Amino acid sequence: MKCQEDKLRKVIDLGFEISQIKDIDLLLEKVLSEARKFTNCDAGSIYVREGENLKFSYAQNDTLQGQLPPGKKLPYSTFTVPINNNSISGYVASNGSILNIADVYEVGSYFPFSFNKTYDDLTGYRTCSMLTIPLKNFRADIIGVLQLINAMDSQGEVVPFAQDDEDIIIYFANNAATAIERAKMTREIILRMNKMAELRDPKETGPHVNRVAAYSVALYEAWATKKGLPKDEIDKNRDVLRMSAMLHDVGKVAISDMILKKPGRFTPEEFQVMKLHTLFGANLFADIYSDFDESAAIVAINHHERWDGNGYPGYIDPHTQQPLPGFETESGAARGKSGLEIPLFGRIVALADVYDALSCRRCYKEAWDESEVLQNIQEESGKQFDPELVEVFMDCVDTFRQIEKLYPDHE
Repeated sequence: MKCQEDKLRKVIDLGFEISQIKDIDLLLEKVLSEARKFTNCDAGSIYVREGENLKFSYAQNDTLQGQLPPGKKLPYSTFTVPINNNSISGYVASNGSILNIADVYEVGSYFPFSFNKTYDDLTGYRTCSMLTIPLKNFRADIIGVLQLINAMDSQGEVVPFAQDDEDIIIYFANNAATAIERAKMTREIILRMNKMAELRDPKETGPHVNRVAAYSVALYEAWATKKGLPKDEIDKNRDVLRMSAMLHDVGKVAISDMILKKPGRFTPEEFQVMKLHTLFGANLFADIYSDFDESAAIVAINHHERWDGNGYPGYIDPHTQQPLPGFETESGAARGKSGLEIPLFGRIVALADVYDALSCRRCYKEAWDESEVLQNIQEESGKQFDPELVEVFMDCVDTFRQIEKLYPDHE
């Protein structure tokens, strides 16, 4: 009895923790990792409902992760599963009830679903016990499915999931569902803000901003881990950086179409106007109500600064568009920020943004080969980019390739 009370108290505390996470991708990661800790299982995945389908959105697997070099992320592909009785996850979403299976390879023929062992065949993994839980919001709508795989005993052997834990994990799942729904709404608001920019500038697509944000988080996490920063600090910063990076160019909504949609090169005068998007973006978040507002303003105004000080807009007041006192050059312009004067988030998004711009096709250019992109970034180390971040970036290339597959450009 005491053990169950402790578990319930832990789940209640976790409900508060996950409610603080605003970004949907990081929230899914947190929900899955905490559910796995609670049930002491080896692997798991989360599906998020999209219409009449479930989208495979996040996965973890300690056994397969342990086969990778330190710091490398486990690759996975996204796919959708119809909400019907043909699959385990579809069955749970369709019926709204938890499903506890001791061995998925021994599912009886009286069930309408069967286990798809394609992933096991590809990886050599052996899925055995599986606990699949519907994610229901406060209206009892199914917004996704949480699937936990291979419960482990104290000796590390695979065992069935304990039935005594089912009620508590359902309580956790319901709290998670409400948080996921709220985070999806936040993501949608950010994407709608970017759609306004996309209407003005076709380069600012949803996939582009999602990639830049995901690259930025991966780069920050690798950098922070290398620095030995506390996990709580890393998680908090990942959350605000993910959303802020998506809005790095939102200030372009205030730039004239005559400049923004010009097919050729800008004149010097036009480029000066174009530079103002950094200030317009920062002004959108001038009233600081949260860490996100502060971070979004920092990213917007700093993501075109250069390590060597030759970037823009420099030390300038985004409201008055005048140089800050003491930071004027001889010509009266604002001095550019250089080196560590540029806030970390600005340095990170600058690198992520250029990587994506070079790697992807645009209306004015073809995509560069990966080798050309990596060579350019290495050559710009200490000039355009923070050399320490470039070094970390080179260790993250495999992760970046995976992110690119998750957010492909629209055809």
